[in-house]
Amino acid sequence: MAGPSSSRASRVRSESVLIVDDSAIDRRLAGGLLEKHRFSPSYAENGRKALEHIARERPDIVVTDLHMPELNGLELVEAIRKRYPSLPVVLMTAHGSEDIAVLALKTGAASFVPKRRLAVDLARTIDGVLGLSKGAGGRAPSESLALLEEREAAFILDNDVARLPELVQRLEAELSTLAFCDETEILQIGVALREAIVNAIYHGNLDVSSDLLDAGGNAFLDLVEARRSEAPYCNRTVELLVRYERDAITYTVTDQGCGFDLRSLPDPTDASNLERVHGRGVMLMRMFMDRVTHNQKGNVVTMQKRRSPRTG
Repeated sequence: MAGPSSSRASRVRSESVLIVDDSAIDRRLAGGLLEKHRFSPSYAENGRKALEHIARERPDIVVTDLHMPELNGLELVEAIRKRYPSLPVVLMTAHGSEDIAVLALKTGAASFVPKRRLAVDLARTIDGVLGLSKGAGGRAPSESLALLEEREAAFILDNDVARLPELVQRLEAELSTLAFCDETEILQIGVALREAIVNAIYHGNLDVSSDLLDAGGNAFLDLVEARRSEAPYCNRTVELLVRYERDAITYTVTDQGCGFDLRSLPDPTDASNLERVHGRGVMLMRMFMDRVTHNQKGNVVTMQKRRSPRTG
């Protein structure tokens, strides 16, 4: 995701995570990391075994490697989308797997974590995706999209990212009600929207640099927490404008920060950028939305998603 959650409180949880990897060492490494965060891991050694496991006991989320025998990660994502469209999948990527990872994300995976960053990013990425997936299939579709011509909704947000799941779930449920796209795409839209808002809060309003993530420890979160109560940062807000049309939905996210150099954005056509520490949120936004643009200052991002032909 775009950045770590600002909530560090441990809590009892029971979400089940199916870890799919042909390396027993890597499976146990990922499982151990998740157990520390009170997830309940189970394991499969390839995509075929994973599908057998899901048929017996469906997990809350799947975390998968990409290069595996019998049924690889891309094939597993394709099968899950066909059979279990509301089941989110997170990829574990490694150097040399970037191209297949891009295909898997476009096929239906919800997010990714480089294997070299598992200890830092795996648990919070899963936590973020699970927080959004609850709204992706929340309501029965209606015929109202056929009657919809145009409407807008506006939201003013403070700098507390802990409040985002409730808002994004609400907007996902709206898409589900409108039958705008399938459950997999709804979750991807939710992920892209969260990334845009988190970036607006952390890097826009609070002006916290991604470079602090490289420093390790709690430097990033410490500065986030400090600036949430310091002027001028604490007085800044994020505006979210949602524009509904019959064939497209547009999200515009505006922060009150100083902006950034657009030239620093990662090239979404270069698969090697998946392994970068910085810019992962922007990569996901550009993969999951049909059009992503920024204003010249860099404090306004506009994302558009066209109605899926799957629901036409």
